[in-house]
Amino acid sequence: MSANVESMFWVRKVPWHGLGKGVKQAPNSEEALSLAGLDWKVVQEPIITATGDLVEGYKANVRDTDHRVLGVVTDRYKIVQNTDAFSFTDALLGEGVRYETAGSLQEGKKVWLLARLPHEYIIAGEHISPYLLFFNSHDGSGAVKVCITPIRVVCNNTLNLALATAKRSWSMVHTGDINGKLEEAKNTLFMAEKYMDSLGKEFEVLRKKNLTDAQVKEYIEILLPIEPDASSQQIRNVKSLREDLNRRYYDAPDLKGTGKNGYRFINAVSDFATHAKPLRMTSKYRENLFAKTIEGNPMIDKAYQMVSAA
Repeated sequence: MSANVESMFWVRKVPWHGLGKGVKQAPNSEEALSLAGLDWKVVQEPIITATGDLVEGYKANVRDTDHRVLGVVTDRYKIVQNTDAFSFTDALLGEGVRYETAGSLQEGKKVWLLARLPHEYIIAGEHISPYLLFFNSHDGSGAVKVCITPIRVVCNNTLNLALATAKRSWSMVHTGDINGKLEEAKNTLFMAEKYMDSLGKEFEVLRKKNLTDAQVKEYIEILLPIEPDASSQQIRNVKSLREDLNRRYYDAPDLKGTGKNGYRFINAVSDFATHAKPLRMTSKYRENLFAKTIEGNPMIDKAYQMVSAA
């Protein structure tokens, strides 16, 4: 496990981000808190200088179990506890919700949970499972973020398309009335069904967009460009990546019957973006891949924009 992952769990099979340890059965919120190592609270303490002076207007966010300082924030900052995140998701999804993964990054500075939404979808003849991702930071570096993440079950690919017709994410800053904002989030997140409906309609449009082999080649070269000043080794590396993406489009068994169209290309790019090994495995690779689940994957969005404009 990467050094940046402090603790986490996942259910049944390794998730697309490849982080954590496995458990056999999806837990409820109380069990998930413990399994994920998130059964701790954040307390705010005053900041005192070495000379004993109080630093006005700022406080330290401190983990109560080991007194680790997670971040320095202003007096206006409102804490969203780990238990709040699970309580929010429990209330949103209803009794019996089960969590697929949860954990913390960077020694507790960032935490997340992923829950499977109760409704399953058959879109374009395929099984798509929607998940709810709740992401929070305790170091003051970012907002609370909640998003819908559709997963194509047959290959475990994320399909986070940035649709113009429906939102898939929502965020709030750590100031003001936190409880009120969480209530607002519930109303926003009930739009998950609208997003999935819009996604289904868009998939049908993409299926009707036939692509020539020349177009596929052009799109792959745009997604994986060779820079003018690239070295011979860099050129070989990019060509290797292009060949990988090309194979995922033409040779993937689960895409054989879909025809040569935009839907097939988006799924091939998603498979590449989700599962392809990087040329250089950095210590933060898995975390960066996981972050794209929240923010959206630029490569998938770019492919979607190109195909939509065709």
